[in-house]
Amino acid sequence: MDGGDVSMEGKVTCASWIKRPENAHLVVIGKSSGTCSSVEIFSFNAETTSLSPSPKATYMFEEGGDPVRIAVHPSGDDFVCSTTTGCKLFELYGHEDNIKFVRKEFPLQDVGPQKCMAFSVDGSKLATGGVDGHFRLFEWPTMRIIVDEPKAHKSFRDMDFSLDSEFLASTSTDGAARIWNTGDGVPVTLTRNSDENIELCRFSKDATKPFLFTTVQKGNKTLIAVWDITTWKKIGHKSLLKKPASIMSMSLDGKYLALGSKDGDVCVVEVKKMEISSLHKRMHLGTNITSLEFCPSERVALTTSSQWGAMVTKLNVPADWKEWQIYLLLLGLFLASAILFYVFFENSESFWNFPDPSSRPKIETLHGDPTSDEQWSSFGPVDL
Repeated sequence: MDGGDVSMEGKVTCASWIKRPENAHLVVIGKSSGTCSSVEIFSFNAETTSLSPSPKATYMFEEGGDPVRIAVHPSGDDFVCSTTTGCKLFELYGHEDNIKFVRKEFPLQDVGPQKCMAFSVDGSKLATGGVDGHFRLFEWPTMRIIVDEPKAHKSFRDMDFSLDSEFLASTSTDGAARIWNTGDGVPVTLTRNSDENIELCRFSKDATKPFLFTTVQKGNKTLIAVWDITTWKKIGHKSLLKKPASIMSMSLDGKYLALGSKDGDVCVVEVKKMEISSLHKRMHLGTNITSLEFCPSERVALTTSSQWGAMVTKLNVPADWKEWQIYLLLLGLFLASAILFYVFFENSESFWNFPDPSSRPKIETLHGDPTSDEQWSSFGPVDL
């Protein structure tokens, strides 16, 4: 299999990318253990598509609690880890060869397990959704409460912020879905038929098509539904994965949507065409995929499962143009244009082909030379 996995003691429960400068990204992994659970940070090698064989930094939960979910701030400087007892905030510092992180005081340390957590795209808000259905929305980093709704859902299933951070979508284990205005906290409930369950949700991220994507389970049929975020009306649906999905993810540039199945497959969809770009079967053979996230700069997916741990896998999708490739292409086009212009100039007989001045006839040959003896010899002597 393309990619690399991390073999660790204990059961992997969650993982997430940490975006770092110069694409020196990291991966934070949470794992539970019978003795002492932990979060560990690994470095990522883009050339080999693998994680470092051992963690660069580790924090042991000596106070108890197992990791449930991890949310990393877009800056890459902080991350929140939800545990079975509450949430813990960590701050990173140092560089790749000497990464360290410390725990900081956090007002959500005793709120119980949060099934969903997400930072807004601009990093100004943090949302949490509890196993108990309690929804909280905060300003970041002040932690001023914007929304505090104890009965938002029966129990949270999934959540995601829109690209402009104006909306947050959330889904429930009972199949309901709501849209929250992050300014005033006013919710809108998405309409569904009685035989439909809305399970997973992701907003488009390409800044041109303001859509919300959801998975809809209708009996044994799994659909991807598309919603217009200006009216919150469903504008279409398509069956792609053909099996129940456990997790959904959107690439940062919005070009690809990925679905992880409950039996270990990963399906990557090209958003522009809404067609499958690549299908990775048996990535986590026979096991529910619990985490799925695109690398911030590479076409690489980070996945986790309780049986197979954490894996990074290179996706079989077209590679993006690098900046130097774009400049090289522009230079090539310029040189090609210059050569074509030169060839046209040399071979054209039209306006550009000026006559050679040396080939013009002399004026004297047309009017004669007034000093020539031959010109006046035909006249006789002139009598004055």
